[in-house]
Amino acid sequence: MSEECGRKKITVAAVQAAPVFLDVERTLDKVTELVSEASRQGADLVVFGESFVAGYPLWGGVLPAVRQHAFYEELVASSVAVPGPHTERLAAIARRFDVSLSIGVNELAPNNVAQVFNTNLVFNRRGQLVNHRRKLVATWYERLTWSHGDGYDLHPVSIDDCSVGVLICGENTNTLARYALLAQGEQVHIASYPPAWPFDLREGKPEYDLADSIRLRAAAHSFEGKVFTVVAATALDAAAVEHVAQGDQEIARTLTSTPTASLVIGPRGEVLAGPLVGEEGIVHAELDLQEAIPLKLAHDIIGTYNRFDVFQLTVNSTRHRPVTIVSEGAATTRILTDSPAEPSAWENGGVMTSDGQHAVGLERI
Repeated sequence: MSEECGRKKITVAAVQAAPVFLDVERTLDKVTELVSEASRQGADLVVFGESFVAGYPLWGGVLPAVRQHAFYEELVASSVAVPGPHTERLAAIARRFDVSLSIGVNELAPNNVAQVFNTNLVFNRRGQLVNHRRKLVATWYERLTWSHGDGYDLHPVSIDDCSVGVLICGENTNTLARYALLAQGEQVHIASYPPAWPFDLREGKPEYDLADSIRLRAAAHSFEGKVFTVVAATALDAAAVEHVAQGDQEIARTLTSTPTASLVIGPRGEVLAGPLVGEEGIVHAELDLQEAIPLKLAHDIIGTYNRFDVFQLTVNSTRHRPVTIVSEGAATTRILTDSPAEPSAWENGGVMTSDGQHAVGLERI
């Protein structure tokens, strides 16, 4: 983060890369290398794509459900606990290279051996996990893989005195989710995307243009909210294609027919960097946060260009819990949960109340 004549600037890096498909440890090795490279090029904030650790469930769009069981078992085996050793490793990467880090993971529910969430994690420069979001709604065939998330952490976080929000893939089409972030002060928006999105193979029907759809959604959010949007997509490599296609050339063609894109959009809806389409690489841009101020004179949808007496939005930010067990006496009350209100609760071995205080009689299990 730099300041020049009172103007705050932040340098961002959108990483478009392929994970080592369904291999967490080797994928984290690759994260280390890529964050190192982005840091050397001056990045303050490094952004990775959807479910980068350790792979997007590509098989959902090209295989019938009865042929997906083995792939799901692999995905569960390569999913990560939050908190856990793999998230500690991500935190260490952010600290080591003095960057803030946003990255998608497949998260295994702590109370279930087979439930997986599409999750995005944000770590600050000190390696603290400051945002832990689960995708609100899995899209189409993704519902065979990922559970619905909730409104927990659906808010921007402070990164180098800059308010940064995150939405995952199709959430960037959800008008209310986007507005919720804007209304809470978002200045820089992160949008993460998958490596491919095969959709319609009917003869005479246009296939889904993933790269153009990404550009449209990013430009719309930036223009409407007067914010910067950093788009990071996960790239598709030959190893992932072969793993899913298993020699079927039609499946391989389908997976590679909808290349993804990464780019950075300014508050006028203009492309500042990229797009990088399909291939691996890093897109860099320096964002001058002051640019949003004069643009809000015309349309400030979270301020003077809204009618709060006419329109209202309520967001439920509670974490879904599968069970609450209450027995006689407060000292034996247990709440089965998996997300402390503050990162420090991980270290202190307890849960936190909404006001940041340790809850008496609550046991984190």
